[in-house]
Amino acid sequence: MTRRWITSALCALALLAPGSLGTASAAEGGRTPLRVTTRNLYLGADLAPVLAATSPQGLVAAVTAVWANVQATNFPERAKALADEIAESDPHLVGLQEAVLWRSQTPAGPGSATHVEYDFLQILLDELAARGKHYAAVASVTVGSDFEAPRAVPGGGLQDIRLTDRDVLLARTDLPARAFSVTQVQTARFQNHLPVCRPVLGCPPHAPLKIERGWVSADVTLRGRAARVVTTHLEPAAPAVQEAQAGELLAGPLNTTLPTVLLGDLNSAAGGVGATPGTATQSYNRLLAAGFKDAWTANRHRPGGPGFTCCQDPGLRNAASGLTQRIDYVLFRGRINALVADRVGENPGDRTPSGLWPSDHAGITSVLRLR
Repeated sequence: MTRRWITSALCALALLAPGSLGTASAAEGGRTPLRVTTRNLYLGADLAPVLAATSPQGLVAAVTAVWANVQATNFPERAKALADEIAESDPHLVGLQEAVLWRSQTPAGPGSATHVEYDFLQILLDELAARGKHYAAVASVTVGSDFEAPRAVPGGGLQDIRLTDRDVLLARTDLPARAFSVTQVQTARFQNHLPVCRPVLGCPPHAPLKIERGWVSADVTLRGRAARVVTTHLEPAAPAVQEAQAGELLAGPLNTTLPTVLLGDLNSAAGGVGATPGTATQSYNRLLAAGFKDAWTANRHRPGGPGFTCCQDPGLRNAASGLTQRIDYVLFRGRINALVADRVGENPGDRTPSGLWPSDHAGITSVLRLR
């Protein structure tokens, strides 16, 4: 199923609308559809070898390999495919996970690296602007880690590489305020987080290293109808921590009387299908038990199939898709109907000219009716 399916479905909805003009924009009149997308951008490499390093030499070797993979997975090239996806579905809001900032310092040494190598958020925004699309970051929260370590430089010497992970909520800026507006922006990190203790990295309390997660929330008004939209990326490496984070969401930004939409990579496999030890959790089920519905299964025009969203190989060049589990979601609660849901970036034809998948995840884009 191609991402053009959403456009076709919107047109079909418009044709069914009494007095419609047979266009997607006509469908927006009485039905007030809110278009949303969740997209994990993929930071560009698997960090597990870095966390598994047991010596300073092993750490340098691991960071060197990770950085080589980040360069090989070429986010500037992938951003073009990601921007094409967003431009085609034209969502009001986009929840981004792993919108990372890579920085360096040469030579390695004291202080923090400040030279920008790749700013995934700015690169994506620039590609959207080049397509005539107007988006801005409503807010972002630094999550995952802000981690710096040395790599070996060809020819000799060391260079510090710094990773700053962010969750971001994008919103359209080209609509008049009477049609679409964003207020009450909030961000926070979860109190529950994953402490890391490794001989080469140090252990708390002397060298505290922790992997934190968080959320971004905003209240939006679309043609006079209000809703809250939240985006998050839950912890994949510790099920108990992840489930506690889901509880914090329910007690925090999701605790509202407004119709609510949750966008994100929850790292909790729907129905346990294809689950790995990190995704065989109850977070997804707990959210459903709290009244949320899944746009993939609840919409009126679903294209069918299991809707797998994870995961391609770390190098992003696997010929056959490696998507075997569904962990990325558009969930909703309250006076909302799901009209359409579809995946993006899951087909071989979505790959870049050099053969890269746009991300190691597929995205989910959905059209929701605010009743």
